[in-house]
Amino acid sequence: MIIGIIGAGQLGMMLGESARELGFDCIFLDPNKNSPAKKIGEVLNFEFKDLQAIKKLSSQCDVITYEFENVPVKSINTIDPRKVYPPSEALEITQDRLKEKQLFDSLEIPVAKYSKVDSFSDLLDAADFLGYQFLIKTRSFGYDGKGQFLVKDENDIQKAWDQLGSQPLIAEKKIKFDREISIIGARSLSGEIALYPLTKNNHVNGILRTSLSTKENTVITKQAHDYLSSLLKKLNYVGVLALELFVKDDMVIANEYAPRVHNSGHWTIEGTDASQFENHLRAIMDMKLGDTSVHGYAGMENLIGSIPAKIRDLNKEFFFHDYGKEERQGRKLGHVSIVTSKEEDREIKLKEIQRIISQT
Repeated sequence: MIIGIIGAGQLGMMLGESARELGFDCIFLDPNKNSPAKKIGEVLNFEFKDLQAIKKLSSQCDVITYEFENVPVKSINTIDPRKVYPPSEALEITQDRLKEKQLFDSLEIPVAKYSKVDSFSDLLDAADFLGYQFLIKTRSFGYDGKGQFLVKDENDIQKAWDQLGSQPLIAEKKIKFDREISIIGARSLSGEIALYPLTKNNHVNGILRTSLSTKENTVITKQAHDYLSSLLKKLNYVGVLALELFVKDDMVIANEYAPRVHNSGHWTIEGTDASQFENHLRAIMDMKLGDTSVHGYAGMENLIGSIPAKIRDLNKEFFFHDYGKEERQGRKLGHVSIVTSKEEDREIKLKEIQRIISQT
């Protein structure tokens, strides 16, 4: 069995590592000649929009998947739909924040109040409709806090338009939330569903920094599980899907979903019997899904911009993952995961990692 993976970044690399453990080979497609996944398998260096290259990849593989959500839908539609997962509909919707919100509405999944913005007049109307503060976002190609502007008051209206107004936009009411969480799950070709425990997340400047597994079994957990399950079924989804949520009191509010393995699920590599990467592969090959129960208390800290030397010297109680990428401000270069039997031990180890990072 040969698995084709569109994208050879760190997510592709970790999918490839799981594939190798399952006894499968991978071929990647990515224009970057120094991509992280090149150490795992062959990388076809072509642009993602190169339809002939996509066809070449398809001809060499038994099944195809992708590691990120900005792959052109046209490229995915070039492949036999019985051979590529997740389905292109899930990809197309997540590439347009308005369509994504409308999908959530159709499933009665709560979202922040929003308004479509196609003109400066629409932006003024959105300010009246939403009230301050609100976020103006590009409908496509935004990630890690990019492609958005926080409108605090009327003085920011023109600034927001000058920065983002050349493309389709959506305005969203800024939510005063208690915390951010994500729920990750997998659905196989046969319809089997496996959900991971909730993950508590902390972002800094729009970029994920810390993720913690939780043992919650509350009304919040039920809401998150129900919403993710309804998404998986509605989209006739195959693979891993991550749903990012805000928690306000005893209610969850959907932010967005990602049709792929997700940064907030990296703790599952050491923290569960079957990581999100393994279950993604199991799902697209219609194998029985693995156990998603968490071992004790798991956590992850992203390494952004640089990797301190002391991180590389940590003992074996810390699981260091190096993506092999060149240092650059704001770039995810690796992560460190931990798994402990006690919650307080997890906090101690995380603080040690964060202390090292803060000293660089």
